[in-house]
Amino acid sequence: MLSARNQFAGKIKSVKLGNVMAEIVIGVGEIELVSVITRESATRMKLKKGMKVTAVIKSTEVMVATEV
Repeated sequence: MLSARNQFAGKIKSVKLGNVMAEIVIGVGEIELVSVITRESATRMKLKKGMKVTAVIKSTEVMVATEV
């Protein structure tokens, strides 16, 4: 259990491993969430395409933009 309220169940659509960081794309319904985590964390968690995961969003700031 976590104190963060913004939790979204989804499936990993792709994992791109870099030298230090990893980009994880998570499909949640019709949207995609992208997370950049350390490669070490991605490897330790054995993240791979198709795996069911929960995206946990904990942020103090959310920015919104519209067209000018």
